[in-house]
Amino acid sequence: MVGQGLSDDEVRGIREALTAGRKPKVVFTASAGQVAGQVGQVVELTDPAVSDEFVVVRFGRDELPFSPADVAVAPRGAGRRVAEPKPEPVVEQVESVSKPEPEFVLDTPRVPVPRREESRVEPVPVVEKPAARRPAKVAKPKGPAGLTVTLAYADGEWTVAAQQGAKALAKPYVVKPAEALRMVALVDVPGVQEAVEQILSAERSEAEQQAEKLRAELAEIEARLAELREAR
Repeated sequence: MVGQGLSDDEVRGIREALTAGRKPKVVFTASAGQVAGQVGQVVELTDPAVSDEFVVVRFGRDELPFSPADVAVAPRGAGRRVAEPKPEPVVEQVESVSKPEPEFVLDTPRVPVPRREESRVEPVPVVEKPAARRPAKVAKPKGPAGLTVTLAYADGEWTVAAQQGAKALAKPYVVKPAEALRMVALVDVPGVQEAVEQILSAERSEAEQQAEKLRAELAEIEARLAELREAR
């Protein structure tokens, strides 16, 4: 039976074998598809953080990446060719024909004796059918990881963050409302622009109310200060 994939200890053992200059044999599991049961050689282990298919296996003339679940450690003797028995030579059988002795007659004419053709067994050529080759798994080229730029609004602040795949390129940092509005204008989606304008309008109204309140408090403090100055 085909194995259930490589364990972490087996991956470490293969990495040590590659460092020592050996190329361990592996057998493809059922998750590898049409090549299941075939034997290949591990020629390289790439970075598992970049791709799940980091086990590079030489299969025929191809070197393709697979995941640890697609291969298992091959048992001893796997991949050896069994010597095929050589066909025995076909011996042509020739039937011996005895030639009759000529008849000695004085008065009668000599009648020629018909010759018998030698029977010959023709050898039947043996045509060997080539073994059907299973198509190897074609490795799909992997493009760069996706890039995500996020513009968010929470607790009265606009923030921008950037992430590529699972790696954070830029942690959320605060931007001005005007910069956030320019970013949204590039998207050219009316619903998004309206939502941003409503948020900015609500913030503007709240800021005006706070400013009006602070001006009233400042006027009251200045009046109080003027009274204190007159009391000297």
